[in-house]
Amino acid sequence: MASGFLKFSVLVQKYRTPLLLTGCGGVFAANIFYHVFPENTYRKLYQAWSKGEPAVLSDALEDVFQQVLKDSSVGAPGKYSAFAAYGFHPVGAGVPWLPSGAQIGIPANFNGTADDPSGITNRTILINGKEVEWDSEVGTALKDALLLSRDAQKFAVAREVTRLDCGGPLLQAAVAPACLAGTWIYSVALKQIFGLLAGSLIFRAGVNVVAVSLGAVSYFLSSDAVSQWLEYRSDKRAASLSRDYAKGGVEFYEKILSRNKILRVLMGPKGEEMYAPSGNLFPANLLSLKHAPYTSRRDGILNLLKEEKA
Repeated sequence: MASGFLKFSVLVQKYRTPLLLTGCGGVFAANIFYHVFPENTYRKLYQAWSKGEPAVLSDALEDVFQQVLKDSSVGAPGKYSAFAAYGFHPVGAGVPWLPSGAQIGIPANFNGTADDPSGITNRTILINGKEVEWDSEVGTALKDALLLSRDAQKFAVAREVTRLDCGGPLLQAAVAPACLAGTWIYSVALKQIFGLLAGSLIFRAGVNVVAVSLGAVSYFLSSDAVSQWLEYRSDKRAASLSRDYAKGGVEFYEKILSRNKILRVLMGPKGEEMYAPSGNLFPANLLSLKHAPYTSRRDGILNLLKEEKA
């Protein structure tokens, strides 16, 4: 057993550079795969269905999407396509300059307006196994939180368009291979510092465990930092398109916070675990702060509006 492990260690040591490059390439490919073929992966995952058939994006929302592409001045608008998605937020995947382009999912509740809320009220929402009654007090409050003005809708879609346009998926996919390479660097550096390159196998194994632990922590922290940076950057770019987009961004995040406060009450103890009293999401753990707080993202756009007035 020990002899086999020793042979494996020697083999890894001999071909460590090719193995490292192969590992980094494999991790990057795995993370970017669904962005390379978004229509066959991401779209199928988020596609909304109606009566056993894929839901069709309404003409009104298609017009909103095309207007956002025009306002965003993307390099290749023909590389972007939209579909009807489930959920309450727009989603997006793909790399615009690749053959498959980018896919933006626009939720059905965007069909609802203050004059005609049927885009929301014709949907059944279950919370803790109970259907939300739209005519009730809490149902009315939730409906109001889900109704967005056209400016807020355009901001929400522009957010996804700008994130994909700046190559966000590529940047996020690069985090894991970078941390994998960092783990190898940690391992070599620690062994050189403590003079263990030709030392005991047990000590070198211990150093490898420490290096892997450092690499894992680096991955969690770096992944979250990149995600938050992309979110803030996408917000800023979308809000900078015009003052109407910026006002729509403030409304969008205000509505999200309002909705989360309502869900916190409706969902009981589970809601208190998921949502803070402010409406922000509670992180899963101290090493997972993947998304920037909604209050912070709203305040960032408010600061942009103040700077314009100044």
